[in-house]
Amino acid sequence: MRTVLGGIPLVGLALGVACSRPASETVKRPATVPAAIVESSGGKQISTAGSPLDQPLVVQVNDASGAPVAGQFTTAVTLPSMAGRYQITAATKGAEGKTIEMKVEERALGFEENLGRQLSDRYCARCHDPESTPERVSNSDNLTAKPHAFSDGAFLNKMTNADLSAIIGHGGPGLGKSAEMPPYGAVLNRAGINSLIAYIRAVSDPPYQPPREVVYGQK
Repeated sequence: MRTVLGGIPLVGLALGVACSRPASETVKRPATVPAAIVESSGGKQISTAGSPLDQPLVVQVNDASGAPVAGQFTTAVTLPSMAGRYQITAATKGAEGKTIEMKVEERALGFEENLGRQLSDRYCARCHDPESTPERVSNSDNLTAKPHAFSDGAFLNKMTNADLSAIIGHGGPGLGKSAEMPPYGAVLNRAGINSLIAYIRAVSDPPYQPPREVVYGQK
């Protein structure tokens, strides 16, 4: 199996052993044949551009019944130095030599997005991340208006940057929403708010698509 990041081979993992046989001997098909590759863990991680991901990527090759063919394969991944979304492609050969692939997305944060992530961890994650951790107890379940996770692109992608700036700076009432969202205009300066918005856009799922710029007077 090969694992590729952005088209660049990262590691080669062999599935099966090639051997020579007399021409007259019939080659028996293996009892199990790869039919799918599934992710066990390590997908959709977020880290600083140019740095290793916190967790290794673990994938498993299954046969048509869903049973593992060759166990699990693990590889450590270091993100490229440019911010953006990257796909890792895991591939192997199935029946009749057909290529079987699985793609996993990882995200590399640039300087501004990384600053926004730090601000999110400090001010926002307590409510916007429903999962409690050893470092932070989530407050999400205590709120009447359930906060959206910053990765909730289905909701947040519909909001403009001006909308996000208003609700961060002036709280929920700044955009006609719940007062349980407090204002951070006295805590964060304009650069900090912009960094937080950049982070929200970077981690959105599905990916955020900026509105197209319309230039009048041109065809």
